[in-house]
Amino acid sequence: MVLGIPKRTLIILAVLVGVVVIYAIGSDQRSSGAEGSASGGCTVTVTADILNVRSAPSLQGEIVGKLEQDAETEATKVVQNGFRRIDENRWAADEFLEPVDGASCG
Repeated sequence: MVLGIPKRTLIILAVLVGVVVIYAIGSDQRSSGAEGSASGGCTVTVTADILNVRSAPSLQGEIVGKLEQDAETEATKVVQNGFRRIDENRWAADEFLEPVDGASCG
């Protein structure tokens, strides 16, 4: 016993604190990576007449916006299931997005 607390309890608490710290650090890195991708010069042009922007990278994702043909928008380098991440909870079909000249979209 340390300070009146059983060692087993202290070990469990230490492990939980460690997991929370690791998760928090990883969360910060994921956020920074997404922001860095968009600011890293990934500008795309819409090639479809009207392109649905969805809340998730799938056809089942709720439509949260639309982009018209030839519209330019900032995007990230993240592509999942054929959808490019435009912003937080905003995805569009990558086949209808063309990087502008000089864009770094990965």
